[in-house]
Amino acid sequence: VQLQASGGGLVQAGGSLRLSCVASGSIFNINGMAWYHQAPGKQRELVAAITSTGSTNYAESVKGRFTISRDNAKNTVYLQMNSLKPEDTAVYYCAADVVAYAPTGELTENGYWGRGTQVTVSS
Repeated sequence: VQLQASGGGLVQAGGSLRLSCVASGSIFNINGMAWYHQAPGKQRELVAAITSTGSTNYAESVKGRFTISRDNAKNTVYLQMNSLKPEDTAVYYCAADVVAYAPTGELTENGYWGRGTQVTVSS
């Protein structure tokens, strides 16, 4: 299983970006999906999460500005980021709890991370 994130870039404060993360591989089902970010010198933090049934939760710092969504048919999670602030600058990582087929054919459940996409917000 691999997670591939895209959509990062450089944007001015007040602007918007939309991140996407596609899961691929021998996937049976994806449970929770989430976005984290990590700023230089800081720990990785949860930004937003979404369950398989669409329930969401957000970090206080992004409530009202960011929206997480998913397309289960495409094994994809999105993060719409509006009203971006310089303090949103970070590498953004997607994560997913995936039930997949092992080489033996058994189903296994594991957590996976994408490689990260840089978001830079200029003031």
